Amino acid sequence: MFYWILKYLLVGPVIKGIFRPWITGAENVPKQGAAILASNHLSVMDSIFLPLMLERRMSFLAKSEYFTGKGLKGWATKWFMKGTGQIPIDRSGGSASEAALNTALQVIGAGDLLGIYPEGTRSPDGRLYKGRTGLARMALVAKVPVIPVIMVDTDTMLPIGASRPRIVRVGVVIGEPLDFSRYEGLEDDRFVLRSVTDEIMVALQQLGGQEYVDDYASKHRQKAEEEGSTARSAFS
Repeated sequence: MFYWILKYLLVGPVIKGIFRPWITGAENVPKQGAAILASNHLSVMDSIFLPLMLERRMSFLAKSEYFTGKGLKGWATKWFMKGTGQIPIDRSGGSASEAALNTALQVIGAGDLLGIYPEGTRSPDGRLYKGRTGLARMALVAKVPVIPVIMVDTDTMLPIGASRPRIVRVGVVIGEPLDFSRYEGLEDDRFVLRSVTDEIMVALQQLGGQEYVDDYASKHRQKAEEEGSTARSAFS
């Protein structure tokens, strides 16, 4: 109930009035039944605008740090994340990855929509990066379609490191569902998982026209942060 109150009465109307978001391809999201929405990831605002523009409720797997903050800001963040359907997961790997898979399967098993960022983290420079195979495993285990989604200009509105959003019109482009039923029973084959993941990333690249980088975004983000830290130290 709180999800719909936020979306239609409190936060949603304000955000729509300010940023005037647009959407194309909404008809590609099924009216009912489970599906995974695989989106590029440009800004923290992606997890707000995509659910806002869909008629159905959807959930994202969000890093657990969003739910453990201290003080008023931490409480407000936790309140907002829960209210907008975000589900906390531990991204440290190992058994945590299996727990994330099980959490995702619970959402899908209930017949709901699940949002995933196959790049694993925000793009550090607006380019599209190599996808993680966890998404492919979820899709094959759950036997659900994957719907490619492109977020447009959310990085211009709120770049990494910015504290205040700019008034920029943002958009959502939704592509046709991808069917991977031909790989049924092969969810533990790492070559199949890589093939499925790459097919999803190709669909995203073709849908949004982003430059593709055959490397993981996390590696480039870490490098950029280290270079920024070095530069600040040199001038301090």
